Amino acid sequence: MYNYQQYRHIEPPGWILGWTWARKEIIWSMVGGQATLQGDCSKFHAAVPHCCMRNPTIVDLLPGVPYNSQVANCCRGGVLSSFGQDPSTAVASFQISVGMSGNTNTSVKLPKNFTLQTPGPGYSCGPAKIVKPTLFMTPDGRRKTQALMTWSLVCTYSQVTAQRAPPCCVSFSSFYNDTIVPCPTCACGCENKNTCYERAPLQMVTSGSHTGVTPQAIAPKIHCTKDMCPIRLHWHVKQNYQAYWRVKLTISNRNYARNYSQWNVVIQHPNFDNLTEVFSFTYKSLNPYGDAINDTAMLWGIKYYNDLLMQAGEEGNVQSEILFQKDKNTFSFNEGWAFPQKVYFNGDACVLPPPDAYPRLPNGAVTLKLNRSFMFLVSLIVAALLCLFL
Repeated sequence: MYNYQQYRHIEPPGWILGWTWARKEIIWSMVGGQATLQGDCSKFHAAVPHCCMRNPTIVDLLPGVPYNSQVANCCRGGVLSSFGQDPSTAVASFQISVGMSGNTNTSVKLPKNFTLQTPGPGYSCGPAKIVKPTLFMTPDGRRKTQALMTWSLVCTYSQVTAQRAPPCCVSFSSFYNDTIVPCPTCACGCENKNTCYERAPLQMVTSGSHTGVTPQAIAPKIHCTKDMCPIRLHWHVKQNYQAYWRVKLTISNRNYARNYSQWNVVIQHPNFDNLTEVFSFTYKSLNPYGDAINDTAMLWGIKYYNDLLMQAGEEGNVQSEILFQKDKNTFSFNEGWAFPQKVYFNGDACVLPPPDAYPRLPNGAVTLKLNRSFMFLVSLIVAALLCLFL
């Protein structure tokens, strides 16, 4: 299983893969994963299969299982990193021994109705298709063996299918305006004192629960705000230099029940094509429109330093500063140009303030210069007139 999404993880409590057998197949044994239900295996007496369900659901094993239960790229609790952030951990695998399935490439039938949950909805899977058989290299590297059959399928994610409210919002501020533009009201939900928290609950669980039959997501415990977003990103235009300008980016977790490991942020802004430096975050250019336009950046934490965004509280934030070089043809503080056009957190789109609310340059800034010039000109005229009369 490869997660080719550039900036969307499969997060705790992990993936759940399901399908329907074409006939009466069973799973004799598994390594690297396990079926959530064994099913009715009463007709087997000598050896009991691992799973007799016609529509099995498979989950990953947790870290620390015995070595004889592991295979390569298994046992991470179902967590997959985004491909753009860490390709080495964006893959998972397990092996199953299937019975009652045939033993030739004409008698083996493809499973159907594949599903992928994480653990809720969001992914839609296409049908499995037969592809070229996988080749395996022998340990000495001098011979390749071939699989009996190989099939492949693709699952795609849709936030609409997931039926999720936006998980994040963005607020703005700047050095040239005292106004702090907050996240839009009810951006992720409307405030309800009966379901939100003014302070941290006494008892919290900050990871996926594996106490049930399948992994279950922990219900969020959100700090009470007008926007009710678990994650807030704040973009502050901090300083203006002759050839550069600086931004401070702060990411705050308002969920008391969850922390975010290997978080990432994707930001679209036209000045990323002239980026000078990103401090204390890792930066990668995405170039979604090809090399002609470079306006999209992917940012994430430095390993063992700030790659873990803690749950809500004093330590529930990470921050960095971004230094841009000015392009005289495009740079401006007018009309909200200094603020991002799109922002994503862990692959989900964040809600931005309306454009008419962005911090603006003071109205009197240009007028003041004109007034001073006018007064200086008047002073010169008066002085000239006085010299003539005197």
